[in-house]
Amino acid sequence: MADDVEDALPRAVALSWGVAERPQRGPKRELSVERIIDTAIELADAEGLGAVSMSRIASELGFTTMSLYRYVTSKDDVLALMQDAVCAVPIPPDDALAGGAANHDWREGLRRWSMATIDVMREHPWFPDIPISGIPLMPNNLAVLDWGLREMRTLPLTDAEKMSTALLLSSYARAVGVVERDVSRSRQADGPPANGDAFTSALAELVTPERFPDLAPLVASGTYADAEGDDLDDFAFGLERILDGIERYVAARGEGASIAPMPRPESAPRDKAVREAAKARREAESKLREARKREREAIARAVERAAREADRGSR
Repeated sequence: MADDVEDALPRAVALSWGVAERPQRGPKRELSVERIIDTAIELADAEGLGAVSMSRIASELGFTTMSLYRYVTSKDDVLALMQDAVCAVPIPPDDALAGGAANHDWREGLRRWSMATIDVMREHPWFPDIPISGIPLMPNNLAVLDWGLREMRTLPLTDAEKMSTALLLSSYARAVGVVERDVSRSRQADGPPANGDAFTSALAELVTPERFPDLAPLVASGTYADAEGDDLDDFAFGLERILDGIERYVAARGEGASIAPMPRPESAPRDKAVREAAKARREAESKLREARKREREAIARAVERAAREADRGSR
């Protein structure tokens, strides 16, 4: 039976479940899958995912590269096992529902569940750099998913609706985590702008009400550039609005409403005429910006000439 399971699963998945055959003898018995993965995670945490290679892991452990292949078949195995390893997050006990369905705060449960994704990415910024290759198959990933489904246990949703809800929340948390990570990296590399006021003023010159009628007021007020100056947590705000939508959907399902699935919105047309029109618009806007720049320069020169003439006239 174990052999059948191992044969049906990718090598990394079988290793994660402990059903893969492991080498009985090696150059040094202290080498193991666990040590390989722990070392790979340490490298990625310190230097980024690009630092992880079979040769680098072997060097850190004091083994030859070929020795590693007795335990894992490829670097892809290592990456998959790294991803699952860092998903071993603290999961609340199942007694959260001990008070009964009526007392279960599913919104708070899903808040904690969504935040777990952000926490993993803050601790291991390389985590989203490993592509998602399919549905979760490894034990830690599945344990996290099971936790999320548990928080929805009392909701009048179908299995498919619960899975879609989990995908919605996890995708949102992952997207926010990537943005937070990238902004943090950019600030660490470049530092803040030398003159924030000058930056905002320059942007206000470009973002005009004529071209950006709804964005321009935010730029002019400083709200757009002042990402950290208000009390609004973007992640928490977005999460609450998603939970509001889920709650409304749950209420409708609880009242027996039949909600037909919505088709995907149609994409914007991508024919040649639309592309050419968009290109022509961009070119026209570029010429308009140049004309406005020349106008400002001409006005500045005229003011300067008038000042000189007034100065000569006063002598």
